[in-house]
Amino acid sequence: MWFVFTIATTLLWGLAELFYKKGALPEEKYSHLKICVWVGLVMGLHAVFTLLTQDIGYDPVNLLKYLPVSMLYIVSMAFSYFGMRFLEESISDPIENTSGAICSLLCVIFLGEVLEIPSIISILVIVVGILGVGFLEGHGTTKRSDKLGKKMAIVAFMMPFLYAILDAVGSFLDIFYLDEVETSPLIGITEDTIEEVANTSYELSFAFVALLIFIFLKAKKVKFEMPKQRDKLLAAVCETAGQFTYVFAMSGNGAIAAPIISSVCVVSLLLSRIVLKEKLTVKQYIFIGLVIIGILSLAIIEGE
Repeated sequence: MWFVFTIATTLLWGLAELFYKKGALPEEKYSHLKICVWVGLVMGLHAVFTLLTQDIGYDPVNLLKYLPVSMLYIVSMAFSYFGMRFLEESISDPIENTSGAICSLLCVIFLGEVLEIPSIISILVIVVGILGVGFLEGHGTTKRSDKLGKKMAIVAFMMPFLYAILDAVGSFLDIFYLDEVETSPLIGITEDTIEEVANTSYELSFAFVALLIFIFLKAKKVKFEMPKQRDKLLAAVCETAGQFTYVFAMSGNGAIAAPIISSVCVVSLLLSRIVLKEKLTVKQYIFIGLVIIGILSLAIIEGE
């Protein structure tokens, strides 16, 4: 069954990226914040469902203990939603998926882990791909600066990088929270419940942040026109459903599941091309292809 959950996670997160992009309307000033509200709502409902149906011995103190990690993930996603308003999903998603490579580098720098030669080569391939995409962005081949202005074009292009960095730091901190029950800052946990407790804390934190954003938007008299909210809601549902199946996928055979799930950027690229009709230049596809090859290679190597 773990393989079924692995494929389900990959497809659900690929669909989530598609609906995020469709819901991040460039002309809708607060669309990225509205997406946060919907994601927080759905995650909050899932957290309540988990607490009511599963005996994970949840201590509310864990909400505060896990908050540093939760906020890194939440803020990173907010940056991602903002960038989606102006960037092609074909560009933003591969860049965001480099968070795994950044996390590996953090482990080398701060934990003294040693990367094997194949891992180093994979990371270098990712770097070359990103530098290539950045070079093309900076030399006007996308014409983005003509449409957005030079300053906004730079800001938009930085969003997936900010996501990757913050998500990587969150994943790095997760090593201390989830690696060993005995040393984890979380309390009242066991080997069987530690991941559920962390995920529930994250979802409850997202729900609280969503409530604050909703209050802010209401104070600004921002309307939630339902026809424009459908894609945002579908993205939130797919994101949360993928988070649910991810736990079961990784608990079965994580070494194989991880690289398969990393291919979500390939699913996103295909859906963007087929559904959104995104078209990039040949050079852009070549450099993005390098990024994807590097990500998948690193996931396979690190999963062995």
